[in-house]
Amino acid sequence: MTELLGVLEPLTWESQFFALPSAVVRFRDDAPALTTADFTPWQRVQAKIPAGRADWLDALQKLGFQLVEGEVDLTLAVAHHLRTDAERATEHDIPALRQMAALAFAQSRFRAPWYAPDDSGRFYAQWIENAVKGTFDHECLVFRANSGEIEAFVSLRQLSEDEARIGLLAGRGMGDKLMQAALHWAEQRQLSTLRVATQLGNTAALKRYIASGGTIDATAYWLYR
Repeated sequence: MTELLGVLEPLTWESQFFALPSAVVRFRDDAPALTTADFTPWQRVQAKIPAGRADWLDALQKLGFQLVEGEVDLTLAVAHHLRTDAERATEHDIPALRQMAALAFAQSRFRAPWYAPDDSGRFYAQWIENAVKGTFDHECLVFRANSGEIEAFVSLRQLSEDEARIGLLAGRGMGDKLMQAALHWAEQRQLSTLRVATQLGNTAALKRYIASGGTIDATAYWLYR
């Protein structure tokens, strides 16, 4: 059996938010081999591995981990994009955005049976609120109907002087407009690359990102114990 070399890193914010002592496996070649005893102090342990590492997948499952979901990471080159009518969200928009995010992301990797039934919605509602306030993600852009009601949103975070990442994106039938808004946001900041990830099973999102110029950069699996 393949030895898994790594350390456990506490997930302080998630532990507090979900009231569930949690850690994540950080794989390192210079670390000791992981054993079942390493996981005992934690009620939830997460691990993310490259999809091509079937040996790691087998080894984690033998240690009691279960497959939660697959993930696809894509990159998009930032070129010239026309200005859109997207607006920067304000704190006045937070209640509506929280409700939209809770409904849109109810079935994420934070779903039951690993977490409480409403935990996924709560997590992403807090994520989008933080984005509006500029913590974690740096900004939230919205599209509004003529009535002023929010129809769609996308949150964005600058990673470096060259790259940014889409955090959350939601709005039925608005995928193309949201991607154009995200790319224009990155262009304004003179960035070269925009990253985005989606669940392997979310074929609609995957097709949208590829149609917007995205190329698959990596695939991975999330597992929990």
